[in-house]
Amino acid sequence: MAHRIRIWDWPVRLTHWALALCIAGLYATGEYGWLTMEWHFRFGYAALALVVFRILWGFIGSEHARFVDFVRGPGAIAAYVKSLLAPTSAPSVGHSPLGALAVVALLALTLFQAVTGLFSSDQIEAFGPLSERISASLSDDLTDWHELGQQILLIFIAIHVLAVLGYLFFKRENLIAPMFHGHKILDGKDARWGSSWLALVLFALCAGAVWAITVFGPP
Repeated sequence: MAHRIRIWDWPVRLTHWALALCIAGLYATGEYGWLTMEWHFRFGYAALALVVFRILWGFIGSEHARFVDFVRGPGAIAAYVKSLLAPTSAPSVGHSPLGALAVVALLALTLFQAVTGLFSSDQIEAFGPLSERISASLSDDLTDWHELGQQILLIFIAIHVLAVLGYLFFKRENLIAPMFHGHKILDGKDARWGSSWLALVLFALCAGAVWAITVFGPP
C-alpha cells in the first residue's frame, strides 16, 4: 500500500536548489551585467563547490543520492522509455533512467563551466583566478568554450524543466515537491540517508578547496 516514504536527503535537495540559484545568478551577471563580474565569479565559485560536493556525495552519500542507485545502461533506458508509452506506469523511487541522464549531464556541464571559468578572461577587466597561469591564447580558447558551454547548459536546463512539467501534467507525477520536502507517496520503504555530519564536513572541504584556488591561484 502506498504511503509517505523518504527519498531525498537534505544535501541532495539543498544542492539542487542552490545550484539552480547559482546558475541563474551566473546567467544574470554574465549575460545581462546584473550586479558586477565579481558576483559572476562568486556564483561560479559557489557552483563549483556545490557540484564537486554533489559528485562526491554520489559515491558516499545516501541511498538514492548514489550514482550506483540510478545510473543505468542503454537497455534499461530503452525499456523505461517504452514503459512511458503505456497507459499507466509505476513511478520511480529515486531518479528514473532518463532522470539519471539529466543529473549526469547537468553535473558534467556545470563542472565544465566552472572549471573553464577559472581560466577564462576578456583580457580587459574580467580575469578568472587561474587565467594568468596559462597563455593568453589558451585562455581565449577556454573563454570561447565557456561561452559555448553556457548555451549547451541552458538547452539541457530547458529540457529538464520541460520534462519535469511533462511528468506533472501528463503523468500526474509531481517531481518538484519531493525535491523540497524529500518524500514521495509510494509502496516502499524509507531510503537510508547518509550522515549529516559527513555531508557538512565534505562540503566544508569542497568549499575550502575552491577558496584556496581563488586565493592562491593567481601568480
